[in-house]
Amino acid sequence: MMANTVPPQSFGRAAVHPVHDFDPNAIALPTGHLVGGRTVPGDGPAIAVRRPSDGVVYAEIPEAGEAGVDIAVRDASQAQQRSGWGECPPRERGAVLHRWADLIMENRLELAQLEALNSTRCIADAYNAEVPFTAEAIRFFAECADKYSGDVLPTRSRRLGMVMPEPYGVVGAIAPWNFPLSMASWKCGAALAAGNAIVLKPSELTPFSTLRLAELALQAGLPAGVFNVVQGSGQATGAALVRHALVRKVSFTGSTQTGRSVMTDAAHHGMKPVTLELGGKSPQLVFDDAGDVATVALRIARGFMANAGQACVAGTRLVVQRGIAEALVADIVHQAVQVIPGLTWKARSQFAPLISQRQAEKVHGAVSSTITAGAEALCGGKFFEGFDGGYFYQPTVLAGLRPGTPALEEEIFGPVLTVQVFDDEDEGLSLVSHDVYGLAAGVHTMDIGRAMRATRYIVAGTVWVNRYGRTNDFIVPTGGFNGSGIGKDLGRQAFEANLRQKSVLLDF
Repeated sequence: MMANTVPPQSFGRAAVHPVHDFDPNAIALPTGHLVGGRTVPGDGPAIAVRRPSDGVVYAEIPEAGEAGVDIAVRDASQAQQRSGWGECPPRERGAVLHRWADLIMENRLELAQLEALNSTRCIADAYNAEVPFTAEAIRFFAECADKYSGDVLPTRSRRLGMVMPEPYGVVGAIAPWNFPLSMASWKCGAALAAGNAIVLKPSELTPFSTLRLAELALQAGLPAGVFNVVQGSGQATGAALVRHALVRKVSFTGSTQTGRSVMTDAAHHGMKPVTLELGGKSPQLVFDDAGDVATVALRIARGFMANAGQACVAGTRLVVQRGIAEALVADIVHQAVQVIPGLTWKARSQFAPLISQRQAEKVHGAVSSTITAGAEALCGGKFFEGFDGGYFYQPTVLAGLRPGTPALEEEIFGPVLTVQVFDDEDEGLSLVSHDVYGLAAGVHTMDIGRAMRATRYIVAGTVWVNRYGRTNDFIVPTGGFNGSGIGKDLGRQAFEANLRQKSVLLDF
């Protein structure tokens, strides 16, 4: 093998680099709103921002109301037209996005520290996974910029039919707090590559890493005003953004309840299209021919404990065939009780806190009411000790649940796994169904026929077979069915959703 040849097994694997502890009090924070290429302080009420690891209020952000949102949206609309961003050669847009991705990686440590400070992402995860994932998502959409075109349609002679794609103008994006950088990149990368301007509202719980992300986009050559950021709550800032007449499309990731409000507001204020990635209650369907029990147990454990269960796609409902149920559940519990939580700015931390006291109370309340209703906690069910002010909840496995109990029906958004046992395939398939959600699911079996039958039956926008979780294959779209959302993030579909189609019929 030549010295500069990469071994085949290295392809597609992210490099893991050591990280170090950092002082959370020594991090410089970007402040205010970003409008027209510059930071503006804003004159709205201040919102306190707490660190989830210790509950300390470490910053404040200004809340943009209708007036502040109006300034940001009008500036974005004017910038999109004035700069010619939507009309410039697609490869030029792609080149700017590639430079943006380069700058993200050059500023990898700064972004990772901001992410670890203001979210539930531990510094090692932020540095080795979140930031590279964000950069690669933007590169994917950069490559989409000149790979999509309109159509010439078959019509009568002396006539020409065409479909011409064009950007909407201004896209309003509302990003969640659980994966601030990567979720923002999905929305902003697709919208910008298609030629739109974007106004982004990050979560008021995690406002800083995405603000820095936007600053780097400007540094990469994005015209001032084409990417604006407004800070504030969903009730005030988010609602004003969705309702603004110049916002022609909305992209939102968050709870199903809030998604309904977004959809209603979009319908009443302009009839604008929406992309919604909402809640989930995702099942993990395990048959007794799933293979090595320890391997499957690790897969299941990661599926509900990653980011302390704070992921829309978390696999929180284990539906397992009786033949391996006892051994599998025992192995999962063994892994759950070995988890060691840690402050997000500590290099060795691997298990994250819950984002806020409100979320912690919600998780514990759902677990407690389920136990009161007759369920058994095989492990967990309480907070870790020794974290004053932090919101660290023990991984919890619940068995013996009655139908309709909160932990089975509701999206808890915490490290909580429910266990249901079945005897035959039909019974297993009946248990994975949910009346509201249809975001993701896992199927674990070595029988390809059984896997395909389950995949066909399950109502979910994504089904993983013999794995659980996304990869860096950005070509695969993600998005839910039913109460889990409308439309797709990632994939060619996400890019196309940021273009509207104009039909043209020309007589010679």
